[in-house]
Amino acid sequence: MWRFIRLGLLTLAVLAVAGIAVAVWAYRDIPAEVLEARYAGPASRFITIDGVRLHYRDEGSGPVVVLLHANFSNLIDWDPWVDALKDRYRVVRLDMTSHGLTGPDPTGDYGLPRTLELVERFLDELGIEKATLGGTSLGGTVAIHYSVRHPERVERLVLLSPGSLEGRERARQGLPKAAYVLTWILPRALPEFMLRSGFGDPSKLPESLVDRWYDMWMREGQRKAQLDRLSQYESGDIEGLVRAIRAPVLLLWGEANTTALFEQAGEFRELLENAPSVTFISYPGVGHMAVEEAGAEIGRDVRAWLDRPI
Repeated sequence: MWRFIRLGLLTLAVLAVAGIAVAVWAYRDIPAEVLEARYAGPASRFITIDGVRLHYRDEGSGPVVVLLHANFSNLIDWDPWVDALKDRYRVVRLDMTSHGLTGPDPTGDYGLPRTLELVERFLDELGIEKATLGGTSLGGTVAIHYSVRHPERVERLVLLSPGSLEGRERARQGLPKAAYVLTWILPRALPEFMLRSGFGDPSKLPESLVDRWYDMWMREGQRKAQLDRLSQYESGDIEGLVRAIRAPVLLLWGEANTTALFEQAGEFRELLENAPSVTFISYPGVGHMAVEEAGAEIGRDVRAWLDRPI
């Protein structure tokens, strides 16, 4: 009897190991060059800064607008805004480390100070001395930090559901070690779930967007890099930083946002007490992934605001 039990347990163990091996193979990394061939457009450029090969696009001419994407996102999501702006503005956007075609940072540092340093050095390398900064979610937090650190270099500030206050509430909670299983097994259903949760109307979510997000997450080294970013994230003294903003601000918020709740927009407006002007626009039925869900509409509003004299 014990012989049969041992044989059964051994068989189950072998099957489990085989199953894990198959799963790991099925969810293996996608080589960077494959993704670059798939997603690097004619405007794509790469620049190496402090060991990081940053992917960026620099389009149009005129006053400079720099766009900083959300966590888990990539610069391609800004396409509708670029279409709305590039005939009159020079629009610069980049993939932050652990995102898009940029990929991991060799230092393993994904904290806000390091992210901010790379943005600073990137703008210096491109010779951008003054610009309008636009950011959403994580990108909004980075834009806020940059604006306070370099007020002389920020002409205007566009914040779309910046998420900074929500990040303040999560600060120092860390990331469970169990989450790192995603470096080996990451089903497409996860980015699909996150996108659907971020859309006010999930029926508007295109399959092509889910495919692109999933592909970018599967870039070699990207999964661990993204998890490291989440584990290292702290938004800093965000309330003090927002109070220190001295640039005109366009604040945009989706009313169906379940991540950075719409109620935070009111608190944000109060914190912007020292900004010379604050224009607020809300979008009924739009969720946290507002760039992806209503990019064209919001891009037109950004264009109209930028066209007005300061």
